[in-house]
Amino acid sequence: MRGIVFDGRSPELVDDLEIRAPGPGEVLVAIAAAGLCHSDLSVIDGTIPFPVPVVLGHEGAGVVEAVGAGVRHVAPGDHVALSTLRNCGACADCDRGRPTLCRSAIGRPGRPYSRRGERLFQFAANSAFAERTIVTAVQAVRIPRALPLTSAAVLGCAVLTGVGAVLNRARTRRGDTVVVIGAGGIGLNVVQGARLAGASAIVAVDTNPAKEPLALRFGATHFLPSAEAVRSILPTGADQVFECVGRPALIRAAIDLLDRGGQAVLLGMTPPTTEASFPPAAMFLDKSILGCRYGTSRPQHDIALYADLYGRGELLLDELVSEIHPVEDFAKAASGVGEGARAVLTF
Repeated sequence: MRGIVFDGRSPELVDDLEIRAPGPGEVLVAIAAAGLCHSDLSVIDGTIPFPVPVVLGHEGAGVVEAVGAGVRHVAPGDHVALSTLRNCGACADCDRGRPTLCRSAIGRPGRPYSRRGERLFQFAANSAFAERTIVTAVQAVRIPRALPLTSAAVLGCAVLTGVGAVLNRARTRRGDTVVVIGAGGIGLNVVQGARLAGASAIVAVDTNPAKEPLALRFGATHFLPSAEAVRSILPTGADQVFECVGRPALIRAAIDLLDRGGQAVLLGMTPPTTEASFPPAAMFLDKSILGCRYGTSRPQHDIALYADLYGRGELLLDELVSEIHPVEDFAKAASGVGEGARAVLTF
C-alpha cells in the first residue's frame, strides 16, 4: 500500500508498505483523507525530533476496515475521525477527564508498519499519510456519514487544538476579548472557538493580508498585519491572547498584550531547546501563561460535539479545506503550507 515515509533525509511516497492486523482493542482504518499540518513538516525539518523511518501524517478520517477483540463502539463500515491521543483510559489523569496528560499518550511510538523487512514508526500514534492505519479504539471516533471525509479529516488536529484551546483550556467567557496571533489552520479554529464562546472582540493577527477574508468568515471582528497595532483596538489589552505560530518574539508579544487578569495561551510549536523571555513583573496583575496540549481535548466527546455543531451550521469545516490533492502531490501541497487554511491529501 502507499504512504509517505520519512527516512531522516527526505519524505518519499512509497507503494510497498505493509501493516499488521489489528490486535485486541485496536481498529484498522482505511484512510480517505488527511490534513497536512505544519507538525508533519516539523518532523522533516527537525523541529519535532522523531525516530525514523516513520510514516507521516496525524490528522485523518476514513472508514473502519476491521476491529480487534473487545472493540464495541465502532464496526467495519463506520466513518471515523482519528485523534492522536492513545491514552490508556485507566490512569489518574484519564480518570479525571484529562487524556492529554496521560503518560501513555505521550511518546512511545508504535511500529505497526513494515517495508522490505524493516519495521517503521507511526507518527503521533496515527500515520494518516498511509492508505491504512491502526489506532487504539479510543482514537477512532464515529462520525455521521453526511460529514464529508475531506472535512472530517481536519477535526483530528486543527479543530481539536484550536477550538479546544478556547473552550477547554482558556475557558473563554461571553464578552471576553481575544487576540489570535497566526491565522493558519490552528489560528482560524481559535477564532471560531472564540466566536462560539461569545467573545466580544476577536482580533486576528497575520502578516499575510490574503488571510483576512477567511479570518473574518470564521468570526474575527478585526484583522491586523502586526501585533503592534492591537492596542489601537484594545487599549488596555486582551483577556486572552493565543500564540499559534511558535516564535519567541510572538510569545513575548502575546504576553505584552495581556490586560489585567489576562491569559497567554501558547499553541505554536517551537524546537525543544528554544527559549523565550519576558519580565516577570509584567505578570504581577494576575496574568498567566498557559501551555496547551492538543486543545486539552477529550476526543471522543469533543469530536462528536464538533461534528454536531457542523451539522447545525455553527462550526465551519468545509471552509477550512483550502485545497485538496491526491497523495501523489504531497510535495506540491507541502510547499504551500501556511499560505491557506488546510491542504488535504486524499487516497
